[in-house]
Amino acid sequence: MNVKWKYFSIRSMHRMAKITFHRIISSYSRTLHKSSILNYDDYTNKSFYDIGEHPYKRVWEITKLDFQRNRIRYNQAKYDYYKRRGKLTNMMKSVCDLELLPMECTVAIIGGGLVGSACAWWIKQRIRDDDLKVVVIEADSTFSISSTILSPGGIWQQFSCPEKVQMSLFTAEFLRNANEHLRILENDLPAFRFTPMNSLFLADNEEKANAMVQNHKMQTALSFKWSQVDLFLSDLGAKVKLLNNDELQLMFPFMRFGDIVLGSLGSENEGVFDGWQLLSAFREKNITLGVQYIKAKVTGFLYEWNNDQSPAKVLSERDQWKHKSLRRLVVDLIFTLMEPQVTDCAPRALYSYLFINCAGAWSGEVAEMAGFGLGEEVMSVPIPVVARKRYAFIFHCPDGPSLDMPYLFDPSGVWCRREGLGHLYICGKNPSWMLLLFSNSFLIHNITYQEEDNQIDHSNLDVDYDYFDTKIWPVLAARVPSFEKLKVCSSFATTSPNFHYLYTVKNSWAYYVDRNLYDNSAIIGPHPFHSNYYHCGGFDGMALQHGIPAARALMEQFLEGAYVSIDLRDFHLSRMLRGKTVKPECF
Repeated sequence: MNVKWKYFSIRSMHRMAKITFHRIISSYSRTLHKSSILNYDDYTNKSFYDIGEHPYKRVWEITKLDFQRNRIRYNQAKYDYYKRRGKLTNMMKSVCDLELLPMECTVAIIGGGLVGSACAWWIKQRIRDDDLKVVVIEADSTFSISSTILSPGGIWQQFSCPEKVQMSLFTAEFLRNANEHLRILENDLPAFRFTPMNSLFLADNEEKANAMVQNHKMQTALSFKWSQVDLFLSDLGAKVKLLNNDELQLMFPFMRFGDIVLGSLGSENEGVFDGWQLLSAFREKNITLGVQYIKAKVTGFLYEWNNDQSPAKVLSERDQWKHKSLRRLVVDLIFTLMEPQVTDCAPRALYSYLFINCAGAWSGEVAEMAGFGLGEEVMSVPIPVVARKRYAFIFHCPDGPSLDMPYLFDPSGVWCRREGLGHLYICGKNPSWMLLLFSNSFLIHNITYQEEDNQIDHSNLDVDYDYFDTKIWPVLAARVPSFEKLKVCSSFATTSPNFHYLYTVKNSWAYYVDRNLYDNSAIIGPHPFHSNYYHCGGFDGMALQHGIPAARALMEQFLEGAYVSIDLRDFHLSRMLRGKTVKPECF
């Protein structure tokens, strides 16, 4: 037989046997058959699977993905500068490795303070995937002028806006369970030393007293939402009670309340803590979650056309912004982990899908770099967040009150609280709100705020000791008789008999707050046109107690598309386009 026909007959017999076998098997009612595997090649993210995919393939993909991640982590550890032995023989393969500025990321957060670190923590807490790369950009790693470090801070619930009360309640709950949220394996948390302290707000006229009563009804009847469960019980609202003049004098006999009509005293979920230690806990936890901190300064933003064909030749320069999207962030690398330290590097672009501006007092300048307030139509609306200087003075008064001293907020804007248990007190002053209740016009109220604020030199952080003599000490001496001997004289103390006052001011400093010139409330949420730009700033000194829930709200808006816990739509930048304002604070 010919070899060719022999080969053909063997192939035919094999085919016929295969067909006969399938016919015999399919004739039975109970037959094991192989399900067809659907084509899922269109899905680019292999970390997520659908129900129809074969389980064996799913196991293989998961195993392969784990192997790839372990290989990447091994290579990163192998070529890490601080772990390899031969630092000159085993140089970096590429300048784009983690020791230098990355080329692209998923989320770029501008500002590494408490708000920026909280945003990174909430995002990585929601999606713990190495493919979601979060980069936090901070120009000053020492935080020498950061509001998170220098601001006295604290938590209280006596606000006129219900969203602010909810955010303060959540911050107190978060700090109470910080060991579960920020703990790294078996390590102990940094001691941020939360000290419970009641806050006392005073009203010196009937108009302010009526506003305090209305706010008290809102604060105590406020519902609170935790996780996905709504609890509409009044017990979950703010623990605040109103005290008249006699009750105030009975509870705080070391104060004078002759000019006070009504007071609001908080009893729970209020106190002070160390912002630096809390920031350290967030940063350490973020690093374990894969968040990358780089020391760089933002110098600008780059826009790209929405499609490949650029319509620049057809459209005018005034209309081109409608067809562009925010794509890259220009940063100036200040410092790298490689030795020697690299300075004055050329600016380079960082490609990112989402930009979050958490620059605090400088967030307005960063927004201006993106072109907000410099364009046409929607882009002509600026983000009016500016840096405003505030003072803090620490003094020692052996005759002053001890544990009975609350966090005092005087109607004049002066605040004072104790610092520790050694008869040390810290005080300062916020701009007054004197004309708020005498006029329904927000313009007059804002002008009053602006006039008093302009008396301070905001160009530097130098301390003006005359400010304590003229603005703070007279109010403290009138309110607390034991503070009558206080006065500042440079930075030394003297008890000379020629002086009537006892100079016991121990320390003082100045710090910046991010103040919103529009309505003195925070700006939280996306830009009306560029939806990949989020702003979180303008807290006016409230970032320590409102920054963590505001960061969670941004995470919900970014990942869920809506606010799940606290509805912060009234704090969007779009309120400036509609001419609406957040209800101002009366105290």
